[in-house]
Amino acid sequence: MARAYGGMTAAERRAERRERLMDAGLEAFTAEGYAASSIEKLCAAAGVSTRNFYEEFSGREALLMALHDRIIERALVAAADALAEAHDAPLLVRVEKAIRAHMTVTAEDPRWARLSYVELVGVSAAVEQHRLAWRERWVDFLVAEAENAAGRGERPARDFRLSAVAIIGAVNELIYHWSLNGRQRPFEEVIAEAVRFISALALAD
Repeated sequence: MARAYGGMTAAERRAERRERLMDAGLEAFTAEGYAASSIEKLCAAAGVSTRNFYEEFSGREALLMALHDRIIERALVAAADALAEAHDAPLLVRVEKAIRAHMTVTAEDPRWARLSYVELVGVSAAVEQHRLAWRERWVDFLVAEAENAAGRGERPARDFRLSAVAIIGAVNELIYHWSLNGRQRPFEEVIAEAVRFISALALAD
C-alpha cells in the first residue's frame, strides 16, 4: 500500500511536481524563449530539484514536446468533436466548425500558440521529427474527412493529401504570424481568414 505524506501519495506528489514543471516550461519557453530557458531556471520556477526534473524528462526538448503534445491533442479532440456534432450539416458548415474548434483551443491561452507555432520550430532534428509526426496525424485526419465528404457526394473523389498539407500550412502560418506579431489582430479575424481559405479549397474540384 502506498504511503501518504502531507495527504498525498508518492505518485500524487510526483504527478504534482510534473505539473509544476509543465507550468514552468510553458511560461519560460513562451516568455523568455526556449533557447534562454535553462533546466536550472525551470527547476527554480517549479520549486523542484534537478533530480526531480530528470525523473520526469530526459531534457528540455522532452519537456517542450510534452507540452506540444498536450496542446495539439486537445486541438485534435476539439476538431473531431466539432465534426461529430455537425455530422449531418453541409460540408462548409462542418469545415468552419472544425477549423474554429481547433484554432480556438490552440489560442485559448496565447502561450500555447507561441509554443506550438513559434518556439517549437527549428529547435533540433528530434523536435522537428516530432512536429512532422503531428503534421502527418493532421493530414490523415483531414483526408479522412474529405473522403467522407466525397462518399456523401458533396465533392468529387480524388487524392486529397496535398490539399490537406496546404490547409495545415495555411493554418500554421496564420497562427505563427498572429503570435509572432504580438497578437495585434483579434484572433477572430485569423479564424475567419483560415475559414475563407479552407472553404475555397473545399469547393475546388
